Amino acid sequence: MKAFLDQGLPYSTVRYLRSVGWDVIHTIDVNMERATDRAIIEYARQEQRFCVTLDSDFHSIIAVENKSSPSVIRIRQEGLSGENMAELIHRIYPDVEADIAKGAFITVMDNSIRVRRLPV
Repeated sequence: MKAFLDQGLPYSTVRYLRSVGWDVIHTIDVNMERATDRAIIEYARQEQRFCVTLDSDFHSIIAVENKSSPSVIRIRQEGLSGENMAELIHRIYPDVEADIAKGAFITVMDNSIRVRRLPV
């Protein structure tokens, strides 16, 4: 579980995930809190981490570049606290772990999870 959380996610999400054993970093941890989406994607690729974001641009950038990594979990639920966000990520991960390992876009909505394999 090597995750890289985008700047739109609360830092408290990182603290919670770390407390349950995740290897997770936030853009703040690597001084990328103002980095472009493309730079964040490239960092995740180099570090072999999957991204977690609220941003639809991640999917678009990776699809246009026809890349097979990094995998991206996009959360499409509003109003989640950092802890609730972390609990959601931790809860869905076992269901999408194999897809993440192979390269995938994961979209998490209120009542469903959509998976698209990479490259698109």
